[in-house]
Amino acid sequence: MKKESHVLVIFPHPDDEAFGVSGTIAMHTSKGTPVTYACLTLGEMGRNLGNPPFATRESLPLIRKEELKKAAEAIGITDLRMMGLRDKTLEFEDDDEMVDLVTDLINDTNPSLIISFYPGYSVHPDHEATARAVVRAVKKLPTEQRPTLHCVAFSNGHEEHIGKADVVYSIEPFAEQKMAAMKAHISQTAWMLKDLEDTLKHGDKEEATVKFFTEQFWTYDVDKSDL
Repeated sequence: MKKESHVLVIFPHPDDEAFGVSGTIAMHTSKGTPVTYACLTLGEMGRNLGNPPFATRESLPLIRKEELKKAAEAIGITDLRMMGLRDKTLEFEDDDEMVDLVTDLINDTNPSLIISFYPGYSVHPDHEATARAVVRAVKKLPTEQRPTLHCVAFSNGHEEHIGKADVVYSIEPFAEQKMAAMKAHISQTAWMLKDLEDTLKHGDKEEATVKFFTEQFWTYDVDKSDL
């Protein structure tokens, strides 16, 4: 992994960073690279309320806000930005305003690398709206000013369409930080952490590597995008 000058991570929900990129973020922060995480919503419509339940629909936004802060701290993020949009409504936001939001983040942080979702292959409507806005904002920039764009894809059969990942990191040295980030989001992750920890301790090594110790990205060429 090369040392970046600044990494800008843009996801719509608290915990989006924990599952797929928290090890990678910890790798960057361990090198002293500044990382800005712009989380567009507080995930207030998250389907889980804890296991056993400890949140209500009214308390969940505040709980998820505190969980997000703890997760960011676990992986070394000191510039956490909560952008205040509403969960499960990003697909209905004005496209130009979404692009302007991302453009403002880029102008403010001047990143050499942006991490977000891959448009068309990230399942959730909020993920897709975020991905579109990121691609369109980067595409507006002069070619020589564009940061590298690393995208996360996980829809069923995505490799049949976009091929194997361009960048694959083994994050095993940062497994503790990644697990801490996932545990921080306990209202949403309690249901799956036990199974994951059992797999890591007693399961098949290859399965554990795929599920936890490997993070992968596709380098997105905005010039080839029809967005």
